[in-house]
Amino acid sequence: MRFLRRTGFAFALITIVGAAVAQTAVLQPPAATPASERPVIIEGVVPDQATKAKLLASLQGVYGAGRVVDRIQVEDIATPPNWGTYVANMLTPGLKRVSAGKLEINGQSIAVRGEVANEALRQQVASDLSLASNANYTVVNGLKVGGRQQLLDQTLANRIVEFQSGSAQLTPYGAAILDEMVAKMAQMPSVRFLVVGHTDNVGKREANITLSQARALAVRSYMEAKGLPSNRIDIQGKGPDTPVADNATDAGRARNRRIEFKVQ
Repeated sequence: MRFLRRTGFAFALITIVGAAVAQTAVLQPPAATPASERPVIIEGVVPDQATKAKLLASLQGVYGAGRVVDRIQVEDIATPPNWGTYVANMLTPGLKRVSAGKLEINGQSIAVRGEVANEALRQQVASDLSLASNANYTVVNGLKVGGRQQLLDQTLANRIVEFQSGSAQLTPYGAAILDEMVAKMAQMPSVRFLVVGHTDNVGKREANITLSQARALAVRSYMEAKGLPSNRIDIQGKGPDTPVADNATDAGRARNRRIEFKVQ
């Protein structure tokens, strides 16, 4: 994320621009540079060296010292009480879930922009910023839900990743779907994914939880064998707990026996 500097304001101002954005020709990374290696620019005006050091330490703790570009200036300006502490508290690892991001704090006004994977994250990032300050600060949530989750959903296209009955053994049809998913996920370097296994409600819940976890693990293992790093794939087994259809019918139970793919 990036913090932009403006002149003419009475209060301290800091802006952070995200790792996916390079604002100058000097800092523009090669197109192939992974998002995890792109610079994070922090610039603005703060009242003293101690505040500057505090903000840099927080940001470097999130992104790493090698990625943070320091453009902060120190000037004799007014700040709200505990301003530096509040801003430093806003610089948490949750910001790494924002791509092409920009966070601007102008006195007690906070604006965040960029893309996140889903609506829940859009709300969570803004909530975290609000909780890091106090009631006198206002947060403008300019985040947008990006298209990466939509791409996964469109690739899966409401199809079911099939397994042999009662087991975690993929069918050829299930493997063919995973081949398509791997190809799409490989186009999203640095993105983490969550593979969630689900079952119908036939049988004991504990057994279904175990089976759903085993199937999610089988999916990750298959994708790893196809070249997708397993450390970018988390798994979860929810068994019968989150059905999408009525378990009273064969068609409904078939829909509930599914694998779900989520961008994290």
